[in-house]
Amino acid sequence: MTRAEKLASEAVERDPGSAQAYFALGLVHRSQNRLAESRTELEKAIALDRNHSAAFLQLGVTLLYSGEPEAALPYLEHALRLSPTSANIHFFYAWTGYDYLLLNQADRAVDYYRKACAAAPQVAIYWLSLAGALGLKGDVDEAKAALAEAQKREPGKYSSMAKLLASTANIGTPKFLAMHKKTYEAGLIRAGLPEE
Repeated sequence: MTRAEKLASEAVERDPGSAQAYFALGLVHRSQNRLAESRTELEKAIALDRNHSAAFLQLGVTLLYSGEPEAALPYLEHALRLSPTSANIHFFYAWTGYDYLLLNQADRAVDYYRKACAAAPQVAIYWLSLAGALGLKGDVDEAKAALAEAQKREPGKYSSMAKLLASTANIGTPKFLAMHKKTYEAGLIRAGLPEE
C-alpha cells in the first residue's frame, strides 16, 4: 500500500461521511490503474456531495480510462455545469474534448480543446491535444500549427510519438488504449508528429 493510499484509506475510516476522503481514495486507485475501485469511490463521493464538481470530473476521467467514453460524457458535462466559472475550467474543457476525441467526434473535440487553450494558453498538452483533434478531423495545416505551439511551449517533449508515449502514465484498459491509438495518436501522426 502506498503512503497516499494509506492516508486516503485512513481518512475514509475516520470519516466515512466525507466526500473528499472518498474522492482522494478514488484518485489514488486510478493512479494505480485500479479503475473499478476508483469508480466505486468516486461514485460514493458524489452520493455524499452532489455538488462536488471535481468528483464528477474525475469519475468521467476514470470512465474514459475504462474505455467507456459514452458513460463518461454525462459526468464531464455535469462537472462543467457545476463549475462554469472555475479558475480550473481548462481541465473540464480538456477532458470533455478528450471524451469527444475518443468518440471520434473530432469537431466537438476541437471546440473543447480550443476553449482549453484559450483558458490556459501556457499548457502545452492542450495544444498537443488540439493538434490531434484537428489532425483527426483532417485540418492538417491547423493541426501542424497547434503542434508547433505545443512544441514551442515544451521544447523536445513532443518531438515524436515514441517519446510522448514513453512519458505518459500507464493507465487504462486495452479498450481505452485501442481507442486512444485510433483517435488521439492517429490525429497527431496526421498533424506531423513523427512516430520515432
